[in-house]
Amino acid sequence: MSDLFQAAGLDQTAPRPLAEAVRPSRLEDVVGQDHLIGPDGPLGRMLADGRLSSIIFWGPPGVGKTTIAQALADETGLHFEALSAVFSGVKDLRAVFDAAEARRSTGKGTALFVDEIHRFNKAQQDGFLPYVERGVITLIGATTENPSFELNGALLSRCQVLVLKALDTSALEQLLERAEAFKKQKLQLEPEARSYLFELGGGDGRYFLGLVEDLFRIRTEKPLAVAHLKKFLSRRAAAYDKSGEGHYNLISALHKSIRGSDPDAAMYWFARMLRGGEDPLYIGRRLLVIASEDIGLADPTALMVTSEAVRAYERVGSPEGEIPLAHAVIHLATAPKSNAVVVALGAARAVAAQTDDLGPPMHIRNAPTKMMKEQGYGDGYLYDHDTEHGFSGQNYFPDSMKRQKFYDPKGEGREKPIREKLAYLEDLRARLSSASKS
Repeated sequence: MSDLFQAAGLDQTAPRPLAEAVRPSRLEDVVGQDHLIGPDGPLGRMLADGRLSSIIFWGPPGVGKTTIAQALADETGLHFEALSAVFSGVKDLRAVFDAAEARRSTGKGTALFVDEIHRFNKAQQDGFLPYVERGVITLIGATTENPSFELNGALLSRCQVLVLKALDTSALEQLLERAEAFKKQKLQLEPEARSYLFELGGGDGRYFLGLVEDLFRIRTEKPLAVAHLKKFLSRRAAAYDKSGEGHYNLISALHKSIRGSDPDAAMYWFARMLRGGEDPLYIGRRLLVIASEDIGLADPTALMVTSEAVRAYERVGSPEGEIPLAHAVIHLATAPKSNAVVVALGAARAVAAQTDDLGPPMHIRNAPTKMMKEQGYGDGYLYDHDTEHGFSGQNYFPDSMKRQKFYDPKGEGREKPIREKLAYLEDLRARLSSASKS
C-alpha cells in the first residue's frame, strides 16, 4: 500500500510518530468503525461488489478517515492521491485532474483523498463535479464539519456521506495493544490509570497514541498511578467551535435538557459550553428564549429570574457572573413547563395572515371625533368594569369571523388557575350571550 510517510519523501527507517508507525494497512484492521467496514456496512458491501463510489467521510479528528481512504484505494486497485484543502489550490487540483486523466487512458483509476474538504470554496468544490461524473476520479473527502452545512448540494448529491464515530474504550484498548506490540513492552499503568488514559484520549486515536508515546518515554520501576498521569500529561483543550456544529449541538443539548426538566444534565452542558469558551451572554440570551418558549406563564417568574441573571452577568462578568446564570439554568430546568404561549402566537399569526383585511367590530373602535361617533364608532361598547361580573362577554373579533381559540393553558404551575379562569369565562360568555338574545 502507498504509505503517507513515503509520500512525504521520508525513508521508512526515519523516526516517525507512534500513530503513523502503527497505522493499519488493511481495512479489516481499522478499529471502532465496524458499522462502516463490516460485511453489512456500506464500505463492506462496496468491496464485496467490487466497486467504490465517491464518498464523504464525516467524523471527529483521529478516528481513521485517512487510513480508511488509503485502504479502500489499495483494496480496489486504485491509484491513491492525497490532498489537503488547507494547503491546496486550483493549480494543485488541476495537476491532479490532469494526471488522473492520463492514468485513466492506461486503464488505471484514481482515488483522490481530500482532507478538510469543507475548506474548499464553492467554486473549487464545483470543480470536482465533471471529474466525478465522468469517473476520472473517485472522490474520498474527509471533513470534521457537518457536510450539509459546509459542502455544495451538487457535490453532496454525487457522494455518499458516511459518518465515523469517536473511538470508544474498546477501540482505544486495541490501539494500546498494537502500540505495546510495536514497542515490544507493556505500558506500566495501574488499572485506574489505564482507564484514565482512555478518558484522556477523548475518542481521538491519533491524540491517544501521542499520549501513549509520551508515557513510553517515562522511566519507572512500578506502574504509574492516576496522579502521575495528571502530572505528566495535560488534558487537551475542549474541542468546541463557537461558529460550527459543535456550538449548535451543545446549545441544543442545554435547551432540551432544560425542557426535559433535568437540572443535572442542563448544568453539565452549561459547564461544557463555558469550558469551551462560549460567550456567557450568548448562553444568557438563549436562556431568555427558553424562559419564554418552554416555561412561559406556567412560571412567570422564570423570565424575571433569567433577565436578572443576565443583567447580573453584564455587571459582574466572569467568573462570578456565571453563578447567577447557573441559578437561571436550575430555575428553568425545575420550573413547570408550558409552550402554550408559543402555540397561541403561531396559531394567531396563521389566522392573521389569512384575515388581515378584516377590521375590528365597530363597538371596540375608538371614536375621538364627533364624525366618527356619528359613523357608529364605539357604539354599543360595554365597559367591563361597570358590568355585574366585571366581564361583558362581548365579541372582540371581526364581525365576519368566527371566534377563535389560540391560547390553551397546559394546566401546569401558574397556568392551572389561568386555565380554570378561562373555562369559567367561556361558560359565562355563553350564558351572557344567551341572555342577550332572549
